[in-house]
Amino acid sequence: MKVALIGASGHMGSVLFDTLLKEDYIDEIRVLRFHKKETNKLIKKHQQFSVKITAIDGSIADEEAVKKLVDGVDYVLNLGAIIPPHSDHDPKGAIESNEIGPKVLCKAIESLGEKQPKLIHISTVALFGDRNENHLFGRIGDPLLVSVFDIYALTKMRGEFTVLESNVKQWTVLRQTAMLYEQLLMANISDGLMFHTCFNSPLEWVTAKDSAILIRNILRRDRAGELNEENFWKHCFNIGGGPKGRATGSETFDLGFKMIGASTKQFFDPNYNATRNFHGVFYSDSNQLEELFHFQEDSIAGFWDDVLNRHKYFKLGKIVPKKLLKQIIIKRLLRNDNAPRYWYKHHDEARMLATFKGSKAYEAIPKKWDNFYLLSDGKDFHGHDIDYEQLKNTVTYVKNPVDLDKPRQDLSIKDLENYASYRGGKLLSKDYKNGEIYKKLKWVNHDGVEFIASAHTVIYCGHWHNVSYEKYAWDFDRQAKFDKLVAEVWYDAHDQDEDRYYWYDEEFKAHYKPLEQ
Repeated sequence: MKVALIGASGHMGSVLFDTLLKEDYIDEIRVLRFHKKETNKLIKKHQQFSVKITAIDGSIADEEAVKKLVDGVDYVLNLGAIIPPHSDHDPKGAIESNEIGPKVLCKAIESLGEKQPKLIHISTVALFGDRNENHLFGRIGDPLLVSVFDIYALTKMRGEFTVLESNVKQWTVLRQTAMLYEQLLMANISDGLMFHTCFNSPLEWVTAKDSAILIRNILRRDRAGELNEENFWKHCFNIGGGPKGRATGSETFDLGFKMIGASTKQFFDPNYNATRNFHGVFYSDSNQLEELFHFQEDSIAGFWDDVLNRHKYFKLGKIVPKKLLKQIIIKRLLRNDNAPRYWYKHHDEARMLATFKGSKAYEAIPKKWDNFYLLSDGKDFHGHDIDYEQLKNTVTYVKNPVDLDKPRQDLSIKDLENYASYRGGKLLSKDYKNGEIYKKLKWVNHDGVEFIASAHTVIYCGHWHNVSYEKYAWDFDRQAKFDKLVAEVWYDAHDQDEDRYYWYDEEFKAHYKPLEQ
């Protein structure tokens, strides 16, 4: 068996590379050598498997390199992506990797005709956008509400749409959740990205190791002939860690800081972090992949215990005064240009509106924890008592006009018409027959813009054409006024009288303006 791996030097990719090299039935692993230093270091680390490794210079947007990569392989594993915070500082790189790359890749695979390899494309939880206690749980088919100015999420959404609507014969899209990896702690003390995480955001974590086990088990089962279009191929799944991987933002910080005897409240003030416009959700359907491939071995607490066991020096943090650690580790990052405090001080009102409802709302955030409410402390946003554990363990669903659990072969044209109407548009195609979920259909959205997409892409994956598919812009305030599926989630964190259009200019500077009446 021959496998092409894109993103081998990444957090998940490097663990997967190590995992697959140990599989006897894999004769060759081809990798793209885009980040040459990191990739060469990775290859050198696995010298004993050098006979299995082929490195091809180029990026996923390089047509000639990608053709060489995919020609003659059995599987293509696309883990390649420019992720935050790198995407925040290099939006053009994110566009090339996350958006243009999948187009180049699909074109290269399609050109192979009957000799096409199977494609596993890693997408992201970021497509679901911001969630809070009103809709803690999400699943495949929920509306895609990429957070304002999140160029990573927007480009990944477009890249996923390319794969779903491609002519690749066998593909599967896996939406990766928040991931725990070896260098996570150190990677998050060099940028203001940590302040994007809302303290009450629901996050379902999975480790890089478990994610690698998942992909390995997919290859094993498919090699045994146990996977088909009925149970796996041409589907979209959520990769999550399950119940033991679920925590709010504040709980997540607590578990990490526990290694040095500290807590979220010791290291952060309530007004350090965003109050909305993040991306995270508990997956109500993360059990689907687990039932197929049995990969969810780790927990969040277990992951940090393992990190501490391997890096004993973290224990030294317990003897250092917490106020000093807060000053040298956390507070210095408030001055970083990716931190909300920086946006406030530099009058970036576009980002302040997206993230806090504006500078005035930011100024009103309590400075002390006694006046700021955390779900994990048993309080909702308004300070009312709640049973957080019950809330956390009670799966709920976003209201959808189509029963997503009904057999897919029973999906009727009436279902499609009702769905389109619910989203403020129409189904224009009239020749759909029950169960033809991959057939290309013509739709029109509320603005009269026609687009082509399968019922699977629209209904089971949540894609619905809007301005974010055409421009680096966001107008969910307007969409929520006529798209009931958007409104179902958008108004959890936004007021119904908000009326702003957000966009990036050619230099990727953030802007906003009131919606035209």
